[in-house]
Amino acid sequence: MSRLSSSATMFASIQWLFFIFANTVVVPISIGDAFQLPPEQIAFAVRSSFIVTGIACLLQGWIGHRYPLLEGHSGIWWGLILSLCTSASSVGMTYGEVGGGLALGILLAGAATALIGVFNLVPLLQRIFTPMVMSIYLLLLAIQLILIFFKGMLKVTDEGHLDLPVSLFSMAIVLLVTVISIKGKGLISNFAILIGIMVGWVLYILLFPTTESVSNSHFTFSLFPWGEPQLQVGIVITAFLAGMLNASNTLASIRASEKLHGTRTENRQYRSSFTITGIFTCIAAVFGLVPYAPFTSSIGFLESTRILEKKPFYIGGALFVMLGVIPALGALFSTLPVTVGNAVLFVAYLQLFGTALRSIQTYTFNSKTIYRIAFPTLLGVSLMNVSPNLFSDISVYVRPLISNGLLMGILLAILFEKAVKWSNYE
Repeated sequence: MSRLSSSATMFASIQWLFFIFANTVVVPISIGDAFQLPPEQIAFAVRSSFIVTGIACLLQGWIGHRYPLLEGHSGIWWGLILSLCTSASSVGMTYGEVGGGLALGILLAGAATALIGVFNLVPLLQRIFTPMVMSIYLLLLAIQLILIFFKGMLKVTDEGHLDLPVSLFSMAIVLLVTVISIKGKGLISNFAILIGIMVGWVLYILLFPTTESVSNSHFTFSLFPWGEPQLQVGIVITAFLAGMLNASNTLASIRASEKLHGTRTENRQYRSSFTITGIFTCIAAVFGLVPYAPFTSSIGFLESTRILEKKPFYIGGALFVMLGVIPALGALFSTLPVTVGNAVLFVAYLQLFGTALRSIQTYTFNSKTIYRIAFPTLLGVSLMNVSPNLFSDISVYVRPLISNGLLMGILLAILFEKAVKWSNYE
């Protein structure tokens, strides 16, 4: 692989910056809204998220797993936290009680994740999260992300109607990035993501002159903004279980990176990665952030750009830290239209689906073994498309787990792999 020129490195770094930003900015805002935090605390969460995420990326690339992978807010945790907040009032709990239980559960999960790395328990996890479980995880993750980004690029009015001009504009951006990715030559194709974001941003401002921004100028510093850690047994147990299943992010990301880079990951890289993720998960609990994990979806981004060097990743991570440190920069980037960001990410993550399909090419399925992959995958997809309100009669402590298609798919896949000897039916 030829090395990038200085100008190509600069553009690749900016592309990484936009990718990290687009995957990060909406998370602390949505969580702040869910907990009904004041704007000043949400602004602090956004800036904290930028700084902590950037540092986490740099450390993982330097002394962790050592791959260019976004270390960001975990989708498993994000969905769980939003689900618990939504159901808080229906079970007579305050946001402080829910947040306090989550804070304790996240701290315990973070400590356990770090201990997995310190005491070399990674081989135990690898026996649980087998290649088939990881393949099902990749399929479900690709589907979940595509659903999220598709909904995100369709703008809905306050009356609940589709804003057709903006939505069609988003579709046009999807088409633009797809055409550049497929038809573009050389670096043009490599920078399809960056081109899509920049063109979409400029045209959106010209065609739809509205302001979509996050205030970064005024913020309130606070620790445990969701609530002081407290023993809410059901929430703590559910959160801890989610933290253990979150380990699938690390294993899947590293395994996919091995194939992409043509390398073999050493055990110490696994250990270092789990240790760093555990530490930053604990930091997330203190600052009221969604816990961290290596983004398996980064593989889709890398396959789209075909730029595998770590230098642009390091520069992009450092620039992202600066967005949190310098308020004016954070405010500028917060004007990036959400619909444009989602449209570009929609195309980027189509590659993740390809990664999932390639991961199952070594398997042979027949009328019996098809249950091995079809049951967990299609059950998970079904749950993704069912309203969580249908589970309102179930205990709040179990509901977030049962209504989460990704978690249930992973758990069922693990159960199938341990309960059935599939080689007997091949």
